[in-house]
Amino acid sequence: MPADFSPIHNYHEQQVVSLVSDLAGHYPLLSEDHHPDVACVALNRLPPRYIRHQVDLAFHMTERERQDSEQLIRDAVVYAFEFVQARYAMRARR
Repeated sequence: MPADFSPIHNYHEQQVVSLVSDLAGHYPLLSEDHHPDVACVALNRLPPRYIRHQVDLAFHMTERERQDSEQLIRDAVVYAFEFVQARYAMRARR
């Protein structure tokens, strides 16, 4: 029987998606259809951290590492919102 690889995922995915939802109200020019694009841009700016269980990486992080990670995620999501919004505005002008 082959191994089950389905639990493997990027540690940052859940956090990025949650933060995109939380910050969406600050970017009214973007619709919900743009939010997956924002998440993709943000995730591509973050280093990949693949895990099987959410606690795997969190368990091995110090409080300072956790805070640094949260700030990196916030910075990536804000950048992504601004990037996608700028692209959307440029297309709207055409």
